[in-house]
Amino acid sequence: MAITLDQTIEQKQQSWISSILASQTFWVLIAVILACIFLSLTTSSFATSANLYNITRNTTFVAIIALGMTLVIITGGIDLSVGSVLCLCSMVLAVVMHAGYGIEVGIAASIGCALLIGGFNGVLIAYLGFPPFVVTLGMLSIARSLAMVASNNTVVFQFGPDHDQLLSLGGGAWLFGIANPVLYMIALALITGFVLRWTRFGRYVFAIGGNEHAATLTGVPVRKIKVLVYMMSALSAGVAGIIQTGWLGAVTTNIGAGMELQVIAAAVIGGAHLAGGVGTAFGAIIGAALIEVIRNSLGLLGINAFWQGTFIGGAIILAVLFDRIRNFRQSE
Repeated sequence: MAITLDQTIEQKQQSWISSILASQTFWVLIAVILACIFLSLTTSSFATSANLYNITRNTTFVAIIALGMTLVIITGGIDLSVGSVLCLCSMVLAVVMHAGYGIEVGIAASIGCALLIGGFNGVLIAYLGFPPFVVTLGMLSIARSLAMVASNNTVVFQFGPDHDQLLSLGGGAWLFGIANPVLYMIALALITGFVLRWTRFGRYVFAIGGNEHAATLTGVPVRKIKVLVYMMSALSAGVAGIIQTGWLGAVTTNIGAGMELQVIAAAVIGGAHLAGGVGTAFGAIIGAALIEVIRNSLGLLGINAFWQGTFIGGAIILAVLFDRIRNFRQSE
């Protein structure tokens, strides 16, 4: 029986709609939109320009690191060190600039530090076979300790001759009044999405997460890709640290503490599978947005802020439950 052109188009449309409705990221986006509508109707301060500015800006720090974390999770790994890496890279930037060097030298030192840590993690995991959980858990402690050593556990708030440039970099709004961190987040999300969707590297990342043994047999350079993925995860933390330093105007040794949990939550809520093989840049952004909306809404609704962990943890469990139900239906 011949299939007409109209029937083919209709089948593709139905397939596209079905894939959208089956997407966890889509439903998380709907949840974010509904939450924003609800808060706009029930509170007088949510939909104000100042509050929306704060929400979008605060989302960026978790979202930027979640982009790198998504790459790691797609390969079936995990990186628990990102919060401490952010702290160390921020401190390296601050200490170097405080010593009188320019912002370019400070950023280069910070980025170099991030890549070195990511490469170290990646080599231990990919070439020596260490479990990602153990390696990155150890680095979580090492990186924060090194930040304390670098600053003698003091607050750094003077950034030398380029002090104002750094504050403008992280705290300014150069384009249409949009906070600079938001612009950086959008640019990095587009780059990450392009890499995952249209490059050989992106296909290799998904291949490793889908079936590492099969990827090895087909000629994928698994070890090199894993090292690069952990370097990109640390790099994303370093970039977020540079931006956050400019926004806060000071660096302490407790910056980024516990941030790894929010980052992993953002990636998982956004649709990344901890088993590997699935994840998107857009999902990481949406997951981070939901976490920030939850955090912001607690204060506006007069709910104790200590409930934040409960709501975020519940969102993670629901996200995993959604995935399990979808996998169960597909297996039938």
